[in-house]
Parts: sequence; C-alpha cells; structure tokens
Amino acid sequence: MGPVSVSTPIDVPRERAFGFVADLANRPSFMGEFLEEYRLQQLASVGVGAAARFRVRRPRVWMESVIDELDAPYRIFERGRGSRLSGMPIFTVWEVTEAGADGCEVRVVHWTEPSSPLDRIADHKPGRARSYRRRLTASLAQLKLALEEDQTPQRVAVAGGDRVPGAG
Repeated sequence: MGPVSVSTPIDVPRERAFGFVADLANRPSFMGEFLEEYRLQQLASVGVGAAARFRVRRPRVWMESVIDELDAPYRIFERGRGSRLSGMPIFTVWEVTEAGADGCEVRVVHWTEPSSPLDRIADHKPGRARSYRRRLTASLAQLKLALEEDQTPQRVAVAGGDRVPGAG
C-alpha cells in the first residue's frame, strides 16, 4: 500500500502533542477504533526500541511496531511487520510541526512494502488505502479531542510491569 497520509491541527504546544504520541502506551486511547488486543512488548513505552503488538480490526491481521528513530519534538519513525503471515514490512512516520502561537499540526504517514506474492495481492485490494486513510483521520480526530480537552488517557501497561525485582 502506497503512503497514506493524514494530518490535523491541534491547539496544544508541539512538545505536549509529541510527548503524547511518542508514548506507545497512549496509542489505544486515540486509536482504539482502529486497533484491538494492543500490547506493549517491553516495559519501556517511550524511546527508541519501544515496541507494541496489536491487531488491526479490518483486515484482521496482527502487526507490530517498534520506534526506530526519535527526533524530539518533531519526528517519530516506526518500523514493523504485519500481514496474515506477519512478514510484510510496515512503516509509520509521525511528524509534529508548530502551527500558530500555541498550536501544532500532527501528521501521520503509513505505508507497507509487500515482499511476498500473497502480501502483494492482499495489500492491493480495492479500498484498502481509503480505509486506512479514513481510520487514521478518525484516530487523529480522537487525538485532537483528547489533547485539547486535557483528557487523562487510560494507558496500556505490560502485564506484571509494576513488579520490580528486589523491590518491596
């Protein structure tokens, strides 16, 4: 699937929006209609190497995403894999730019690079890019609402993550 790109203006400082998006534990709070069974892969949910595994609702496929590059407070580059066989490379870039005195614009670009013939066939189904664009647009609208109304998100945690060896 070629690059699908959507953006939205948000009336919060760029650093705040970037920090919220860069924390993978916050993703289900604004992408919940798009993703299900979202799990962090490790205790750290922020920074290079932070990873999550989830299932996209339609098509029902498992994907994983790892933060590969982090250029705060501007850009997050995620690399992952997904598809029916979980082997297709998947890429997502989040960009947060200043817009106005106290606002910013959040842009997300998502694309895949199918390598197997089965992935190429599945990836080029009619309407797939349009469906992703629609769901990413809805996710950014939810992000805008959460940030502008200063909602406290329900964060995802790693099972047993509060148990620190040697503590208590």
